Amino acid sequence: MSAAAARRKTTRLRVGDLVTGRSYVEPGNRAREQSQLITGTVAQIGSGWAGVDASQAYLWVRLPSGLEVKALIQDVERLSGAPSA
Repeated sequence: MSAAAARRKTTRLRVGDLVTGRSYVEPGNRAREQSQLITGTVAQIGSGWAGVDASQAYLWVRLPSGLEVKALIQDVERLSGAPSA
């Protein structure tokens, strides 16, 4: 995915949006960890460092427990009735 495509995908979600989908597990961790169904609020979009996540657009989702998990933007959707701020 190009950097421009990654930016377009991020514009549909904003910090504070309620989302649901699957968590992302880094390839090196897949032998001991599995992707989970998640529902929570968007805490951060991307890494916070310009260009670092250009090839894989991701975000951090804060679960009701307070734990934050990583998810690919393409693997989550905003829940209806949860307006973007």
